Amino acid sequence: MKQFLLGLVTAAALAGVIALSRSGAAPDKDRDADSGVLKIEAGEKNPWTSLKLNNDPNQFTFAVVSDRTGGHREKVFSRAVQQINMLQPQFVMSVGDLIEGYTTKDETIKAEWDEFDGYVKRFEMPFFYVPGNHDLANKTLVTKWGERYGKKYYHFTYRGALFLCLCSENPPDEMGTIDKEQQEWVAKTVEANKDAKWTFVFLHKPIWTAKDLVKNGWGAVEKSLAGRKHNVFVGHVHRYQVFERNGTQYYQLATTGGGSRMRGVQYGEFDQVMLITMKNNADPVLVNVDLAGVYPANLKIAASDEKGKAVKKKETFPVSGRVKLDGKPAAGSTVTFHSYNAETKVYTRVCDGLTDEAGKFTVTTYAKFDGAPAGEYVVTVAKTGKGYYDGDIPEKTQLPEKYAAPDKTPLKVTIKEGANDVVLELDGK
Repeated sequence: MKQFLLGLVTAAALAGVIALSRSGAAPDKDRDADSGVLKIEAGEKNPWTSLKLNNDPNQFTFAVVSDRTGGHREKVFSRAVQQINMLQPQFVMSVGDLIEGYTTKDETIKAEWDEFDGYVKRFEMPFFYVPGNHDLANKTLVTKWGERYGKKYYHFTYRGALFLCLCSENPPDEMGTIDKEQQEWVAKTVEANKDAKWTFVFLHKPIWTAKDLVKNGWGAVEKSLAGRKHNVFVGHVHRYQVFERNGTQYYQLATTGGGSRMRGVQYGEFDQVMLITMKNNADPVLVNVDLAGVYPANLKIAASDEKGKAVKKKETFPVSGRVKLDGKPAAGSTVTFHSYNAETKVYTRVCDGLTDEAGKFTVTTYAKFDGAPAGEYVVTVAKTGKGYYDGDIPEKTQLPEKYAAPDKTPLKVTIKEGANDVVLELDGK
């Protein structure tokens, strides 16, 4: 990385004074008054590694916040604003689901956006909105978004980097899509900024996981991005996961106050912001910041009156168990219980757990390891994805595909009141 080293050295027999200045420093005669100058007395041997400061003027840092809603928890996002202010990025990006939404009542929509805007106005730096499905769940919400914020998608450039803020929601029939008009806009915008040294893309849903990327428009976006250095950031799933696509990384962030079972980093369930530092002649540096560990100097958490969203819950009962493949522990696997509606023929994911090196797992429905509601379930067992859980397991078990889909798996369990111990025997054939 190119560094700025503007020196003023006055040599002496054994020691001297070294002054390091930022780009744009005042002339030598004014440097004593320049607060941007580092002045230090140096000798033949010195107790420091280098005087090349990490202060390239083309370097910058921004933050990305994730889902705040979907059954948001009290006093998280509002406090995250204060925590991000302590981290001091140049600006803050988002990936949608900013309000609970899913209503057509004008007064409710206004109250929710007024509350959210009240929080983001406390940022000491710009905040860039990106819409999610909660924010644009119906035509009324789309209209209200336009009245308050105008564009649903847009771009900007900063210090040689291109930022694409996309909209993946087009109600009522095209949720999780990039429409034709937006596809064409992406292509034109990318072409107009073909010299950008890096491109950062923000949208709500990880729509690249869909079966038909031509139909949902993501294929066209990836075609426009082909050959460019870029990263993509989304939310929606409320679980951190990294996807390797097209020679780069797509990041599905966890939550910044949104509904979560909060089982921790091991499960990709934690309140976070991501900090990205764009270097001048190097790849950006990305780091996940767990907000549970961000404190001011006095260790006092900021006061907040932010209320949470109540979620209806069924009574749950403890469920733990073991998964074996041909008699051996199935390590590094995700065990998921699905309910089945015979009338609609729809499977619904209810709860899940991860297996450790011994094949053991504990189930969670609403909160960390709370178990499952009583009932009958279809069970899938699949290899845990990259970035979701790596733990200390040296090698994850390779599982037959028949156990990964709820409409194909032969596994079923019945959960009863009281403690439940489940043993799942898988056949490798």
